[in-house]
Amino acid sequence: MRNLPFSEIMNKAESYRDDMSKFLRDMIRIPSESCQEKEVVLRIKQEMEKVGFDKVEIDPMGNILGYVGHGKHIIAMDAHIDTVGVGDPSLWEYDPYEGYEDDEIIIGRGASDQEGGMASMVYAGKIIKDLGLEDDYTLIVTGTVQEEDCDGLCWQYIIEESKIRPEFVISTEPTDENIYRGQRGRMEIRVETKGISCHGSAPERGDNAIFKMAPILNELKALHENLHEDEFLGKGTLTVSEIFFTSPSRCAVADSCAISIDRRLTWGETWEGALQEIRNLPSVQAVDANVTMYNYDRPAYTGLVYPTECYFPAWKVDEDHDACQAVVKAHRALYDRDAKVDKWTFSTNGVSITGRYGIPTIGFGPGMEKEAHFPNEKTWKDHLVKCAAVYATIPGMYLDQIGE
Repeated sequence: MRNLPFSEIMNKAESYRDDMSKFLRDMIRIPSESCQEKEVVLRIKQEMEKVGFDKVEIDPMGNILGYVGHGKHIIAMDAHIDTVGVGDPSLWEYDPYEGYEDDEIIIGRGASDQEGGMASMVYAGKIIKDLGLEDDYTLIVTGTVQEEDCDGLCWQYIIEESKIRPEFVISTEPTDENIYRGQRGRMEIRVETKGISCHGSAPERGDNAIFKMAPILNELKALHENLHEDEFLGKGTLTVSEIFFTSPSRCAVADSCAISIDRRLTWGETWEGALQEIRNLPSVQAVDANVTMYNYDRPAYTGLVYPTECYFPAWKVDEDHDACQAVVKAHRALYDRDAKVDKWTFSTNGVSITGRYGIPTIGFGPGMEKEAHFPNEKTWKDHLVKCAAVYATIPGMYLDQIGE
């Protein structure tokens, strides 16, 4: 086993507590919703260069990639650096882009989801450089875009277009200091009914598309209750998230109605099967409703359009996989206790990394999943420190785990 200086790694991480906190607050101060990440990417580039990354580049989609080392084993650590919006500002006790800081926490949009992960990764790179921990690996730290809009699209681009294929990826999405090895997938579905408009004073002359949708909604609710369940990932779910209509006026019968469905896919479920379950509903067949999957083609902040279908596969990694065990052992060596090995409830870039391409993803990140998209979103400075130490240790542990 490599003689990794665990106490020095922890001490170094602790010494960068204030630097990580400042860097995170700087990122929070820069609004960076999906497709508007340019300024925060430039701020990350500045920090990577300041701490001594060997190479820093921004790809045509706008993802930032920082490199440490030149070895043959390619290991990636990922944080998406776009955020959701603020929502109702009255629900925030503090300005979401200025936030709040004390000795323990930092509040602001993106604190947990998930710019905190970027702060810890960058300083893990500095710890590796400070302590001369480079070995026969190349660590690629990625700050990826458009995840909140279309999770995994950034990694479709990195793998397909940049031809980067790591041996495994650490996702720094929030895990509350646990280690995660899977998540349910998801897809975005549209159901549409057609009608015929007429004056609202004589609705019998028309065909109301909204009334046609009503029994479909009831059958969808029942379908949700009977979806497949996996022992580890849990149950598939379905919720109606949006409803639309067209009508000549408020004094007319609606001539179309459509709904959006957020469908969470557990292990063994497929996008084809999920669509067919809805198409098979008697209410859908009775009105010949159209059931389709959404597509995504919104331009990145660079102007690049990289279209994909809105399907994000479920995935999981075996607990005894070398990548998972490297994280388990790094945590144990540093903190003399085992972290809980579990799964995310929400979706991550792992839908592409593992779900599409079979590259193992292991999650370990600062913050808590429940803080994501929440008003007064916060993270913990202790998490930033701990994650930076674990990230700096993982590459060496992985080489030990595979016997190199």
